[in-house]
Amino acid sequence: MQEKNESPEGPECAAANRFRLSKPTDNWDAIVAFYRDGLGLRKVAAFEDHAGYDGMILGLPGLSVQIEIVRHKDGLPAPAPTRDNLIVLYFTDPDDIQKLSARLNAHGYAPVKPENPYWNDRAVCFEDPDGWGLVLCRDGV
Repeated sequence: MQEKNESPEGPECAAANRFRLSKPTDNWDAIVAFYRDGLGLRKVAAFEDHAGYDGMILGLPGLSVQIEIVRHKDGLPAPAPTRDNLIVLYFTDPDDIQKLSARLNAHGYAPVKPENPYWNDRAVCFEDPDGWGLVLCRDGV
């Protein structure tokens, strides 16, 4: 649904050149292994003890889409994610989904049934060690 002051291309303020999702965790090693080693995201940067936080930034090729994994020295009291907290990646080539699924399997991650049945016939779903869903979906769906 398009709002009155919005063009089909999106609002003018959305002219950002990069998108980063920041994801807190208390499962540092497992989460870094899932996104870096399992998913194959490239390490862009890391920081330690910045106001009590450590972090690692991982990105897709081209680096315009990134995930920042953070932990706090005192832990991160946050509610657990629902099964519908998802990170969705779209692929034009279905073979890429199969290759990435095989890579995740080789690192010990098995596909899971999604909470939302919309993804059942459209994607392969995984769950990271914090319970966030990772959806590998055919583009154009």
